Amino acid sequence: MSLGRRAFLRGAAAAGAGAGLAGLAGSAAASGGGRSSAPFHGPRQQAVLLDPPRHSIVAAFDVVAEDRAELTGVFAELTDRARFLTRGGAPAALGITGPPADSGVLGPEVPPGELSVLLGVGSSLFDDRYGLAPRKPAKLKPMTMFPDDALDEAWCHGDLSLTLSADEPDTVLHALRDFSRATRGGLQLRWKIDGFASPPRPAGAPRNLMGFKDGTANPGPADRDRLVWTDEGGSYQVVRLIRMLAEFWDRVSLSEQENMIGRRRDTGAPLDGDTEDDVPRYEQDPVGTVIPLTSHIRRANPRTPQTGGERILRRAVNYDRGVDSNGNLDLGLVFTCYQRDLERQFEAVQRRLAGEPLTDYISPFGGGYFYLLPGVVDEADHYGRALLG
Repeated sequence: MSLGRRAFLRGAAAAGAGAGLAGLAGSAAASGGGRSSAPFHGPRQQAVLLDPPRHSIVAAFDVVAEDRAELTGVFAELTDRARFLTRGGAPAALGITGPPADSGVLGPEVPPGELSVLLGVGSSLFDDRYGLAPRKPAKLKPMTMFPDDALDEAWCHGDLSLTLSADEPDTVLHALRDFSRATRGGLQLRWKIDGFASPPRPAGAPRNLMGFKDGTANPGPADRDRLVWTDEGGSYQVVRLIRMLAEFWDRVSLSEQENMIGRRRDTGAPLDGDTEDDVPRYEQDPVGTVIPLTSHIRRANPRTPQTGGERILRRAVNYDRGVDSNGNLDLGLVFTCYQRDLERQFEAVQRRLAGEPLTDYISPFGGGYFYLLPGVVDEADHYGRALLG
């Protein structure tokens, strides 16, 4: 099986996929019913704190605006559309001679409170096009390529990131079409991927497509100012598109799968616990007899005083892109996380995960680093006002 798996990995790399790991650290538990929406106005983009959505789109755009004035207009238009789409209501009437103001996918009126929107900026926006280099967020940089990575450039980076979330797939697709039409000539879609979250089965955190519950140990409200939000009210966003090599994973024994993850597949409990909320007792197992030292949860979060400041707010959803050119399933994880410091938090975790056993069964192929802008505080404000001056 090893030779077959390695051959598959080489083929996946040739097709533009990469090897590595960041996303399987998990996401917070999804609610069993519909998601509540976050208020649009506020000093922070509060949708970061919502449970993983049943449906989502993560998209990256290249800015093609001619100058800074036009770029400011793009941000104002993004704000107007986000405000309307999250609030809902009847689209504007433009008369009988022009195209309709809305695609009509959601009916004659946009339902209120069903959509959440997050907007981020990439480091490439701060090149010499718009004179923004002096205002680049201090920790923002292009996504790092780690030792196990072989990323596909067509699926990486971007000047802007747009994360759309809702309970229904037509809601997020409707929103993407609306944003794309409103910013035509100022933005060009670079890449986009559709995601979905599984309902809790039977309860607690949702499962990823490897069959394991996808984490419950996110920072609580008391830790978010220290770990998630910057002093300006923004947050650094990491997106990792991670393919799962399902054909090979499904041939691995359950005990080996559980040792690689460090948790029981049925309950989500750590291998030394009974429920998914139990805290692993690493201090009682220093040589990894119960939870291997190489397990994913142990490397990702060793739970030491030295690593306590490296925790991240994790958000992850599944994706399914069908079948690749070799007849293999193309499915995996859209991993997103938020933190104050990319290097001190996400990259520190990623470096510990390099070379773990799970890397034989996953293959990151895209994503990017972005800075989630501070929120839109009121009707007169717009995304990026302080950034653009």
